[in-house]
Amino acid sequence: MKLYGLKNCDTCRRALKALKIAGHQVELIDVRNGAIEAQDIERFFVVFGQDLINRRSTTWRKLGEVDREKKPVQLLLDFPSLMKRPVILEEGGLLTLGWGKDEQDLWGIKA
Repeated sequence: MKLYGLKNCDTCRRALKALKIAGHQVELIDVRNGAIEAQDIERFFVVFGQDLINRRSTTWRKLGEVDREKKPVQLLLDFPSLMKRPVILEEGGLLTLGWGKDEQDLWGIKA
């Protein structure tokens, strides 16, 4: 299982810890360190669409109009911290976005 996010993100850290406690073997992929490939972002965008872009983030608010007009995949390649997180990928291909109750239930996390 891979968790795409930021190592300093509180939500990503909570998700990583909970998944490990639940018995999942999880690898954290820090998207800010260039560890995410363009094809991964493209795949995530196909599944999640515009929801993949965090328009409430500080990074989004600091972007100029020229950057905001970029195609979503290019925007996320240029500014990976704009990706809503975490994106969790299971070896079987299941993808989830975020760390709400629905995602926690899906991954077998007991509150």
